[in-house]
Amino acid sequence: MFENLTDRLERSFKILKGEGKITEINVAETVKEIRKALIEADVNYKVAKTFTDEVKRKALGMNVLNAIKPGQLMVKVVHDELVSLMGGQATDINLAGNPTVILIAGLQGSGKTTFSAKLANHLKNKKGKSPLLVAGDVYRPAAIEQLKVLGQQINVPVFTIPGSNDPIGIAREAVRLAKNNNQNVVIIDTAGRLHNKVNLMNELSKIKRVMQKVIPDAPHEVLLVLDGSTGQNAFEQAKQFTLATDVSALALTKLDGTAKGGVVIGISDQFKIPVKYIGIGEKITDLQLFDRFEFVDSLFS
Repeated sequence: MFENLTDRLERSFKILKGEGKITEINVAETVKEIRKALIEADVNYKVAKTFTDEVKRKALGMNVLNAIKPGQLMVKVVHDELVSLMGGQATDINLAGNPTVILIAGLQGSGKTTFSAKLANHLKNKKGKSPLLVAGDVYRPAAIEQLKVLGQQINVPVFTIPGSNDPIGIAREAVRLAKNNNQNVVIIDTAGRLHNKVNLMNELSKIKRVMQKVIPDAPHEVLLVLDGSTGQNAFEQAKQFTLATDVSALALTKLDGTAKGGVVIGISDQFKIPVKYIGIGEKITDLQLFDRFEFVDSLFS
């Protein structure tokens, strides 16, 4: 998904490699092309501009003009700044609770329900956990059925209360059940929010408060699921949710197919919240922990 960004970055660096003499003018031209490459890959414009301004400042400050291999030095500057922008090492999910309670939030159509099942499968097979999926989207019956089907596929139980339209009560009973049945991870698939619907946003806060009466430090994670294929719109979604509720981490879905993937760049730095997972395909196993070093290295390989 990042091939186009890699190609554009390589073409940007060739501006310097093809010059007989390195000047402030062609350094500026290289930086301008890098900015274009980032924006075309769906990196937020303000993030791209701030990033390239810093690259130019550092490159000139390191005296790239008189370096033996200025092209290589520019590559290093861009690489290191991207790593810094991405926030460092991979951050794994918090599994400290007993049970661990994970609240899944996001807009309608962001892929929350599928992500919930992928996460349950990942924690079951990679972490040796015994998860319980909770169908908390009482406003969309299809979401409950979808979660049941996915739960059967991965052999993970799905908690529902047939006929209930009380997501807060469903969450409370699910956590109690898990605690009594030694299921050590509870993943609650909540209803898809519209960021301008205050009542639905408030519902997330109520679910959190109710769960804390059963497990004092719950929820241990509030994962905001963003549709990576929406590009820079994901930034606005993240902004609205982080203002409304305590999001602990981001998960970017649908980063396959036509998605350019650049939304990953800068979103963690912008909101001071780590990207923990990315969805890279439609299969239940197409979920991976997001490693910033691996991501940046892949752009330069």
